[in-house]
Parts: sequence; structure tokens; C-alpha cells
Amino acid sequence: MEVKTSEDNLKVHKMKKKVLRKQVRAQHTLMRHEGIECISHATQSLVIANAGLGNGMSRHQLLRIVEEYGLVETLLMPPNKPYSFVKYGTTEEAKKAFDALNGKEVTVEDFGQNIVLYINFVEKVFWKNAIPTSLPPGLMVIEKIISPEEERRMLESIDWIGDEDTQNAQKTLKHRRVKHFGYEFCYDNNNVDKDKPLPGGLPEICDLFLEKCLKQGYIKHKPDQLTVNQYEPGQGIPPHIDTHSAFEDEIISLSLGAEIVMDFKHPDGHTVAIMLPRCSLLVMAGESRYLWTHGITPRKYDVVQASELGQKVGTITADAGDLTLNRRETRTSFTFRKVRRSPCNCIYPSVCDSQKGQQRQVQPSFPHNEMEAVKLEQEYVHKVYEEIATHFSSTRHSPWPRIVEFLRSLPKGSIVADVGCGNGKYLGINQDLYMVGCDRSKNLVDICGEKNFQAFVCDALSVPIRSGSCDACISIAVIHHFSTAERRLATIRELARLLRPGGTALIYVWAMEQEYKNQKSKYLKEKNGGKDKEEEINTGTAQRPLSDEMPNSSSQDSACSDRLLNDSKDEGCDAKPVAHSRLPVHTNRTSFHSQDLLVPWHLKGGPKKKGESIDTVLFPAGLKESQELSPVFHRYYHVFCEGELEAACRSLDCVRVQKSYYDQGNWCVVLEKL
Repeated sequence: MEVKTSEDNLKVHKMKKKVLRKQVRAQHTLMRHEGIECISHATQSLVIANAGLGNGMSRHQLLRIVEEYGLVETLLMPPNKPYSFVKYGTTEEAKKAFDALNGKEVTVEDFGQNIVLYINFVEKVFWKNAIPTSLPPGLMVIEKIISPEEERRMLESIDWIGDEDTQNAQKTLKHRRVKHFGYEFCYDNNNVDKDKPLPGGLPEICDLFLEKCLKQGYIKHKPDQLTVNQYEPGQGIPPHIDTHSAFEDEIISLSLGAEIVMDFKHPDGHTVAIMLPRCSLLVMAGESRYLWTHGITPRKYDVVQASELGQKVGTITADAGDLTLNRRETRTSFTFRKVRRSPCNCIYPSVCDSQKGQQRQVQPSFPHNEMEAVKLEQEYVHKVYEEIATHFSSTRHSPWPRIVEFLRSLPKGSIVADVGCGNGKYLGINQDLYMVGCDRSKNLVDICGEKNFQAFVCDALSVPIRSGSCDACISIAVIHHFSTAERRLATIRELARLLRPGGTALIYVWAMEQEYKNQKSKYLKEKNGGKDKEEEINTGTAQRPLSDEMPNSSSQDSACSDRLLNDSKDEGCDAKPVAHSRLPVHTNRTSFHSQDLLVPWHLKGGPKKKGESIDTVLFPAGLKESQELSPVFHRYYHVFCEGELEAACRSLDCVRVQKSYYDQGNWCVVLEKL
């Protein structure tokens, strides 16, 4: 009897040691992942390891477990984490739960597996308030687009059991069953054979539904291709973008049989989880169709909002106080597309298969000498602005506050030169100044004349104004168009030459760092959808103009190779040298990965002058389709890393830097002439 008691005591001792060891491990995990420190004395708040959404515990089950020991004020279940937080009304209740649950084995109801709970006290639970995420631009989810009876008939119309060699291509893929109508989608090249339509076309049962979608404006053309996917719980589809050259803009997908969460991801890494309820229609157009990937994670449960389980349309907000697990059921999707008959002319060339091939033929290389630099700027800056001047001017009418502040701070009667004045947006800001503008583009200078501003045509490297005659100068979004470090420095030197001693110059250039001090610039934040906004989006001016300082676009892989100075700071600038590579074409609204790049401009309304437009070579010459599409122009940019502009200015003996700052995606310097 004594031996058995001794063995029992040993077992209990070993179990307590194991629980303590697991407790300590849970403490380390919490500190490492959330920065929350566990404490030894009792409080109202507990952290429960192994009882999280990440390891299959639902809110309903955990609440039932913890409510046995007192009034639960708060239950937080962070998404995809293997732990949860609970706050009781009193410390006594929390201690009661601690004593009862620490080391206790429970069965996770939905998975049928046993887990052991490990509990620790925490002082307070600080969880960031979840910020509701918006849908990707161009995406819509329409609830109850069909009735339950229509859903039943559509599901019954698909014969999954029949012979797979029928007129409709049917396959059993690794992760799902799939059936094609109209045209077979080939997964080996992610495209359709447009010359080999499948016999029979689309099922007749879809006709009324598609007429409804056309009438409601969800699609512009009646689809001629249908893919039916069947997803069992645990199945999914990898993240992808439907091939640009294969299908037209709008792609619509009907969810039948069950709801599901679909994940969307922007190239900058931003993700949005979207609930697609049963009998709902997903519409992808514009940016959401062309730029964002979409996919379904293979799993048996989705993390969803507990308050509106399975019914909430739109994004899943990471609100730890309102998340639970939702068991997946068998879902069938009807995805309708219209086969494209001409090359894609979207504003996302870096992810567009139609445009990538032609771009490789026409993209210029990084300049290696002065002659190449002059030629690059002539073709990809000067000629482009001449062509787009009217459209460009129509998007540049909102002055930036800090530039206005600089101009209004100057003494009355000051003589000010705006070098690279564009359409003269800043020439009329302060009527007490004598302002004169100059620009390389004759068409932009003509627009200044139409506004009765004083402006003339010249190059920023050689301004025909007497040395030392200006009280102030501004250079807004100009210097980043010069393609070598020497030419950029010469432009700053020319500004200094114009100033009298004590005179000041304000310089703005586009920044490599479009996210600074944990804040995204307007350029990254403003994602505007809609077909009528595509050109403005690509110029960085949709709806609310971002002015010349937000040129438009980001980049793929260029470089910090042509730093203005060796001692310039390059923290956060991890781009690789581009000296022997082609200049990449930038994808709109994404973070930069290179300093030297080409930024697309989609011209609205055609070129100002008659004749062949610049850079329409994105499409093969002579194609009828290319003549009907708006021309695409590429502008050269060098985006500046932190400290680069300031270091260049400091290298000049004739000036001192009064101020250096960051303003909405731009690096800015105020110089004083010595």
C-alpha cells in the first residue's frame, strides 16, 4: 500500500513538473510573439495556451469552459494563434479558473483531439483595435444573387459522375474537381486555346443568371467560358491572378452550397480575407482582377466574425474579441469569364503577360555616359511630357500645403523662380511675389501662358536668368527626372547660382521610402477603383490629385548604384545595382524595390498632337486593336533614398541646408545661399 502511494506521489510530482515546464514555455511564447509578460501573482486576466483559434478551439467551446468559474468580462482569441486571453470580473474567479484548468486535458470538439491547457496570469491584455480593412478596388460581393431553388437547380445540372470524356472537359485535380464549358482552361500554361471552343457552349441554365448580371451592370459582355470548381473541406486553390491575355476585365464567381473565405493579396504584401456567403456573387474588375492575387487556403475551418457567423459579407476584420472558427462544407463555384480577343492594355504592365514581351524589346538600359543620359531623358522625359501635357495639366491642380507655406513665408516683393514649373500650379500662390516659371516642355509653358503666368522654355541645367538675381527658387518634382548623379547635382548647383546670398531654395524629389516611420504615403494608401479612373490612378492623381510630387508608380529592380555621393545615407534602401540591366517598368501603388525605373502614364483622350505617339510600342505596330487603345507612355524616374538629396546639397560649398524633411512620399530640402 505504501509502495503504491509512493508511486502515485511520484506520478503527481512528475505531472506537476511537466505542467510547470509547459507553463514556462507558454510564457516565453507570449513574450516573444506579443511582448506580454506573464506574472506570478493572481490578477483578473489569464492567458490560456493551447486554447486558440490556431489549434482548433472555437469561441463557443472555450467560452463554455471558462464561464464555469465566474463572470467572463472579455474573451480575446487572436487570429491563427494557439492561445487566448480571458478576463474575469474578479481576481478570485480568475484564480479559481487557474487552479481548475492549468494542466487540464480537454477534447477539441470539432477536431476530436485531446489537448492540455496551460494557464498563466497577466497584468493586463493590450490588444490593438482592429482596423476594418476595405475591399480591394474594383471588387464587389453581392448577397443572395440567386434563390435557394435556383442554387439547387444549378448544382443538379453539373454531372460529376458521368464519363470524363464528354464534350465538357472534366478533371479531378489534386485539390479539387473541376469542369470547363465553352473553352477549356489549360493549367499547364494558364490560358485557353481560343481556336478550340468546346462543343455545347455554356449550360442553358446559366442564361437567365447571366442576363441578370448584364442588366445590373456587373459585366459588360456575356461570358463565353465557365469553370465549375468543387471544393471539399480541406481543399483550396493556390493564390493566382487570372491570365491577363486570356480573359477580359470582369470575372464573376458564384458561390453555391456553402460559404467560404477567399484571400486577396496586393504585391506590397497587404492581405484581405473576404467572406463569400452562400448564393453570393463575387465580381472582380480593375485592380482587384489585374493586380491582386486571389486564392483559397486549403483548410477545414475558416476564421470568421463570430457576431455574424457565415453571413457577413466583405472583409474579415482581425478583431480578437469577435473571431471564431467556422467549419467548411462542400462549396461549388461557377466562375464566368469572357475570352479576350486582343492584347491586354491594363495599367499593370509588370504583371501583364501581354505587355511583358514587348516591354523587353523597348525598355532602355541604364545610362553609362553623358550621351546616353541625354538620349534617355529626351525619349523618356521630354518627349513624353510634350505628348501628355494637356492630360497631365488636368490632373495637377492641387498645391501641396508645405510648398504653399514656403511661398507665403517669403517677404513681399521677392523675386522667385519656379524651375520646372509644369502647368504653373505654384506661380499664382502668393500675389505679393514676382514669380517666373520655366519648363522643358513647350506645351506646358503654353498652358502657363493661357493662365497669364510668366513662363519660358529652358532646361533646368541651364536657366537663362542672371546669377544671384533671385530671392528664392523652387524645384518641385524635377530633379528625379535626371538620369545620372552628376546631372542631378548640376541641377542643384544651377539653382544655387540663381540665388542671391541669403536666398533660399525648396527642392522636392520622389522618395524610395513610400512607408516612413510606420506611415504609408498617400501614394500607397490611395487605391482607387473604377474604369473611368484608370488613367488618373496611374498618374497618382485619382479623385484627389496628389500633384507633381506623386509621379506615379513603383518599381521592380533597379538601384542605389548611382548615389549622388558616397557618404549619402542609404538606410532602408536595399536596391541592387542596375548598371548593366534594363530599366524596370513600375507597377502602380506598390512599394519601391529600385531607384531607377520607368513609370507608365495612360493617356486619356489620345495624344495632343496628331501622328504616332511615344511608347505605344507596348503593342505590335500596325495592330488594329492597338490603334483603338489609349497610348501608354513611360517616364524615367530616379527615386531618392533617405539622406541622398541632403548629402548632395551639402557637397556644394556655396549653400547650407536649412531644413530637410519627409513629406508624403517625398524627400525635401530647404537650401540657403552662402
